[in-house]
Amino acid sequence: MTIGLVRASRSIIWTGAGARACQALEHRAPRKPWGLQPAGVSMRSVASDSRVLCITSGKGGVGKTTTAASIGMGLALKGKKTCVIDFDIGLRNLDIHLGAERRVIFDFVHVLQGDCTLKQAMIKDKRNPNLFLLAASQTKDKNALTVDAVGKMLAEMRREFDFIICDSPAGIESGARHAMYFADDAIIVTNPELSSCRDSDKMIGFISSRSKRAELGQEPVRQSLLVTRYDPERAQKEECLRLEDIKELLGLELLGVIPESKCILTATNLGQPVICMPDQDAGQAYMDTVERFLGEEKEFRFLSPRPTGILSMLFSRGTERARSAAYLILYVLSSFYVRDQTY
Repeated sequence: MTIGLVRASRSIIWTGAGARACQALEHRAPRKPWGLQPAGVSMRSVASDSRVLCITSGKGGVGKTTTAASIGMGLALKGKKTCVIDFDIGLRNLDIHLGAERRVIFDFVHVLQGDCTLKQAMIKDKRNPNLFLLAASQTKDKNALTVDAVGKMLAEMRREFDFIICDSPAGIESGARHAMYFADDAIIVTNPELSSCRDSDKMIGFISSRSKRAELGQEPVRQSLLVTRYDPERAQKEECLRLEDIKELLGLELLGVIPESKCILTATNLGQPVICMPDQDAGQAYMDTVERFLGEEKEFRFLSPRPTGILSMLFSRGTERARSAAYLILYVLSSFYVRDQTY
């Protein structure tokens, strides 16, 4: 590794435009069976097809909840019946990212304690009928979670859903341990900085040794890496870790790279997943990540610095008006050049 850092060792409103974007993505999404499932066999007729996916990291603030919301919506857009569960007891945020904070009546802990049924607590997304939310409690203690209770609930959910996404809190506290214990797959979310990678490395080891699969000697949890807030210009200047450095440090398969983007804050404030912004780099990168997770071949994008000057106007993902203006400027300049050459 050559980089110096390694060397040193609401008002929540769901806008009509956002809803239409999600609907457009759903119509565009291919309805292909996952993996090697035979044609004509429903997902629920094959018990092993139900997967528990844990989205985790060792460090807070890296984008786990943003990722859980977008991965959940992306799978739903692909026709997979999906439930996202917020395991951050006492500090729930996933409901805000999905624009459902005013619809929470019963929560995760209510289900575990028998105060309501699972169907009473689950919130169906208004944008996509395949997506459901199970919110965390804001008042209960983290010790309300037990292995037996969580295991029984997930076993019931496996009969209903294709994917169960566990949005884990950072670190290895109770919520994180329970989210990881039952995982079939895990996405380790990290930022391109040394402290984030070091904490992620600890989480990789924890999942490898403390999951239920590890205890039973089964096939290991399938772990993959998602790099968020990646800025190729800063990486080129060695102001942050490069992708090569991150992969060397963590030794995991790279599932996706989400570029640094202002639209992520906008999406959170609107209560919509970033993946529902298909005109934004981050939204496209999340959809690419979902498709790779489902086994599709997708080329990595947004890994190089953008062109500067007039070229950036031509090739950026800005408005159509800006691109038209750039083409007009080039046309005028080329006209002057041709005229000068003629005379």
